[in-house]
Amino acid sequence: MDLSDSILSGEKQGWWRRWVIAPVIGQLTCGITPERLSWAIAAGIVLGVFPVLGTTTLICLFAGWAFRLNQPVLHVFSNLVYPLHLALIVVFIHMGQHLFNVPLLSFSIPELLAKFKDSPQQFFREFGMAAFHGVVAWMVVAPFAALLIRTAALPVLRKLGDVIEKRKGGAP
Repeated sequence: MDLSDSILSGEKQGWWRRWVIAPVIGQLTCGITPERLSWAIAAGIVLGVFPVLGTTTLICLFAGWAFRLNQPVLHVFSNLVYPLHLALIVVFIHMGQHLFNVPLLSFSIPELLAKFKDSPQQFFREFGMAAFHGVVAWMVVAPFAALLIRTAALPVLRKLGDVIEKRKGGAP
């Protein structure tokens, strides 16, 4: 029994299978093509690391609607990368600040609180620009990351789709 057979047989009913594998298999079983699913996975991961906290769900919702992507799979993978999203916010902001050749902001909690206490307007102005820099850096990286993720996911989904088709047709 190869990997795709063991995935479909449901031998291990852990968290990963229930919340990640099962939705993908369910969509393949319903007739969604591996090509469409690979785009939904790639978009979910890339949009899930958008560097503005609290925006990824709405962005995924609108992008899924605009590009007719599979919403359940898109949101599963967007939520799956949430820890990576938190880690990459600072990375994208610093990358953007390098792109714009501006001084790096400190992300020290005591400094942030002091800046906010001194001047909330200045705080929001600085961090609004920092968010802008992070979004620009994300926009530079996102297309390449999406293509890379889609390219990696597509063969796996095709193989899984073939196994599902064989099982539907009654082949062993």
